[in-house]
Amino acid sequence: MAKLFRTAIMGPPGSGKGTISKRIAQNFGLQYLSSGHFLREGIAANTGFPRTIAQAKALNDICQMDLVISLNIPFETLRERVSDRWIHPASGRVYNMGFNPPQVQGRDDVTGEPLIQHADDRPEALQARLRHYKDVAKPVMNLYKSQGILYQFSGTDTDRIWPYISSLLSTKIPTQPLDTCQPSAQA
Repeated sequence: MAKLFRTAIMGPPGSGKGTISKRIAQNFGLQYLSSGHFLREGIAANTGFPRTIAQAKALNDICQMDLVISLNIPFETLRERVSDRWIHPASGRVYNMGFNPPQVQGRDDVTGEPLIQHADDRPEALQARLRHYKDVAKPVMNLYKSQGILYQFSGTDTDRIWPYISSLLSTKIPTQPLDTCQPSAQA
């Protein structure tokens, strides 16, 4: 049986976790699970995993991560990305009015249905979300750093960060075929 390659991608809201996950899946022939979707459902149900150090340790007991990618993006870039982000709720398709706008403003390209902006994506909510992320993520990242599996990438442009992530993954992903399920958690 082939080995699973488990990687988590951490970063504040708007850091590009979804974009990087899709590129990993496309370039390395893997599948990913978006925890952002699961976390929104979990928050609505008063749960959410792994958001704290206790939850990260519990996850480690179940399944050891092979690699953790941390995306460090400046506040101004995050503010622009998040305030311009609109979502098609049924599919999860994400649009950005600055660099990936829908063909018809306010409408999904595939279905034509209306797009929404999450209340927590509005600029007034972003500062609090970032502060909370830093408070919660720091001990989780310290855990993965102590295990020697944390790799940090900084910048303002996902296209410039991606080649470094791709290069790292090229050296870390086993050359034998992998199982078809590729977990990739987003914090």
